[in-house]
Amino acid sequence: MQLTRRHFLATSAAAGSAILPGLALAQAGKPAQFKLKLGNDLPVTHSVNVRLKEAISAIAAETQGRVAIDLFPNNQLGSDSDMMSQIRSGALEMATFPGTVMSTLIPATAITGVGFAFSGYDKVWAAMDGAMGDHIRAAIAKVGLVPFATVWDNGFRQITSSSRPIRTPEDLKGFKIRVPVVPLWVSMFKTLGAAPVSLPLSEAYQALQTKVADGQENPLALIESAKFYEVQKFCSLTNHAWDGFWFVAGGKLWKSVPPDLQQIIARHINAAAKKQRDDIARANTELQKQLEGKGLVFNTVDNAAFQKVLGAAGFYAQAKEKFGPEAWALLQQYAGQIA
Repeated sequence: MQLTRRHFLATSAAAGSAILPGLALAQAGKPAQFKLKLGNDLPVTHSVNVRLKEAISAIAAETQGRVAIDLFPNNQLGSDSDMMSQIRSGALEMATFPGTVMSTLIPATAITGVGFAFSGYDKVWAAMDGAMGDHIRAAIAKVGLVPFATVWDNGFRQITSSSRPIRTPEDLKGFKIRVPVVPLWVSMFKTLGAAPVSLPLSEAYQALQTKVADGQENPLALIESAKFYEVQKFCSLTNHAWDGFWFVAGGKLWKSVPPDLQQIIARHINAAAKKQRDDIARANTELQKQLEGKGLVFNTVDNAAFQKVLGAAGFYAQAKEKFGPEAWALLQQYAGQIA
């Protein structure tokens, strides 16, 4: 289903608790016609949830109380796998999921996370707003979910460590690294010689604190909001993968919502996603300074060295076979030739 991307005049961010029950009820003074739960795995302070709060408030206002959306951040409704099951069964109405996490059900959503593929945001957004995004949206729709038009930014991912900086592929040998439950990244880090530990985001901090893992990998925004700097010493700017958040609705639920309300919800959610992209772009210039001030020591790496190891070990050949020639051609159309 094609959803509108028109911008709207955003309302101010709603202050208060992480869960925002009954915003529409409070504004209209009567029960909402549609009460929807929205879940994700991100801390309440993450830019995705800041912008979602704004969108929820704007949707409640414009629908005059017909739509009330409750936001449940930080895995309050369970792990990503739990929420995937809930949204497919109808127990959860809406969610944001990283594409790589959705790939356990929809393999095509992981292709944007192929290691060391995208070199910058110009290529990422051209792909996600273009034919590659359309290819992934079609795959999501096939499992009964409704993907909204605009992809949110999860950012380029970096490696942090409590034991040693990661400068070369050799530094990853035997390195216990927490990764999401994402087969693509488990395979990538195994190929690089690391020992990946697959855990939900909600368990990552404790795993680092108790040395179950020596390090982890995430975008700077999440490293900051999840306070990983408290249990890590080094941050290597590897830019080893980009991943986005897909905002999806349950198919049965979406069909039950009248077209006028669908349009309002989609317009505000998509506009919030555009603003969140800008948030991350602005924040990326400041986050390194903030994290350095909190004790993280940064270093850069030679990405080509990592890509060379992955290519020689057959990682890219296996990925091409997994995703298929059509998807791989789309990836290379936007990202460029991959070794």
